[in-house]
Amino acid sequence: MVFEQMEYELKDGRITAERVTGEELVPCDDVILAIGQENAFPWIERDLGIEFDKWSVPKVDAKTFQSTRKEVFFGGDAAFGPKNIIWAVEHGHQAAISVHAFLQGKSLSERPASTVKLSSVKMGVHEWAYSNDYATLERRLVPHVSLKERFKKVNIEVELGFNPQQAAQEAQRCLNCDVQTVFEAKLCIECDACIDVCPVDCLTITHDGEEAELRTRLRAPARVTTQPLYVSKALKQTGRVMIKDENLCVHCGLCAERCPTAAWDMQKSTIHWPHAGDGESACHTQREIA
Repeated sequence: MVFEQMEYELKDGRITAERVTGEELVPCDDVILAIGQENAFPWIERDLGIEFDKWSVPKVDAKTFQSTRKEVFFGGDAAFGPKNIIWAVEHGHQAAISVHAFLQGKSLSERPASTVKLSSVKMGVHEWAYSNDYATLERRLVPHVSLKERFKKVNIEVELGFNPQQAAQEAQRCLNCDVQTVFEAKLCIECDACIDVCPVDCLTITHDGEEAELRTRLRAPARVTTQPLYVSKALKQTGRVMIKDENLCVHCGLCAERCPTAAWDMQKSTIHWPHAGDGESACHTQREIA
């Protein structure tokens, strides 16, 4: 198979220019082609007021998803090129807010804010509303069909999957990203129980200082420097601070179980993403009552 060798110029993560610099021949016994797709808008007349960029893709405002023709909106691959379905759903969500505001004659740039609500998941002294069993098991690899079998039948399912017991065990490895550790410095008696029980050594009690210098005094090296450390207020016993490396924490909740004063708690974060028309029904109800 002959491949063209390409060079690209990038700006803000997008290709601005491309050119062929040569060819390379790769000997192959079998070739499986993965066919991609490109955006194509030949059906949109170019005199409608919708401007296109050099790649013949509509120019779209990245915040409001509005095109240069104010009543036309784009999202997903049609707006910003190939990404994934999660981004497409979010683009549709944000475009719906813009369309609603546009029809109401409101500003499209003023976006409704999202909110976060924290609530404790503690149900008893050692009982939580989520599975928090900590295990040192390695991640199990999903069994696959052999390469020989794949080439015989190219339309078969490649991943064989787990049996029910294996799937249940893998599910227990969930980090519970919606359940966060919350620390109350005023309740801490510096007994070091949380330090002793932490399976990944993400907690440290030490004297305060600059973050760069604090990193040299942690129980476990903070190798990801882009992740800020959690540094508590001064503890009342000694004036030291509780430090947590969120990059290491697995949200197991053992610190909250062991803590005798409930200085540590596990709290679920519920995020509300605004929808088009949020709050309007309440305003109408108030006006009707009035």
